[in-house]
Amino acid sequence: MGNGARWSIAAVILMIAGVVAIWPRSEPEPTPPRDTTRTATDLSGARAKAALPSCPEGAAGPADLRGITVECLADGGTLDVATALGDRVLVNMWATWCEPCKTELPVLAEYAAGPDAIPVVTLGVESRPGDALELLTALNVRLPSLLDEDGRTRQKLHPIGLPASYLVENGAITLIESPRVFTSADQVRQAVANG
Repeated sequence: MGNGARWSIAAVILMIAGVVAIWPRSEPEPTPPRDTTRTATDLSGARAKAALPSCPEGAAGPADLRGITVECLADGGTLDVATALGDRVLVNMWATWCEPCKTELPVLAEYAAGPDAIPVVTLGVESRPGDALELLTALNVRLPSLLDEDGRTRQKLHPIGLPASYLVENGAITLIESPRVFTSADQVRQAVANG
């Protein structure tokens, strides 16, 4: 290859590089931030439709859960999860994306409506408030309901999977392992009695 050919190739490469360097570029469109929650105003209709009872508050609760702030789905207020758990309560951890949870939540509502039931509190995790309210409304579940959107309570309790039910008694938290998913109110009664 002669000097002329080399200079021609070099000139073409420089010309291409120059065109690329001055070619107009458009800035990529900024990605809008993901809306992880809706405002209280946006959820007022959903809260009214869900008609959830107020969240319990005031008990000392399990020391392991103190300092974790959750949302009360009934009114959108925040509270320490430990204060929402009394001396003896059944806590059910669930998520909107969990299919077995959708079967178990109505069973827990049926149990809670019985005369010999201990209080039941649901704890939604890793779900958006609007989605949680929508699911509880669709399932006709009217239980005191907390929401831990970022899943800090789940991380603290380390459930094997969801749903997960815990018996809280005198500050102690016990995972109910048999059965893992309740299919009848009688199963819930038996698990609580054996607690």
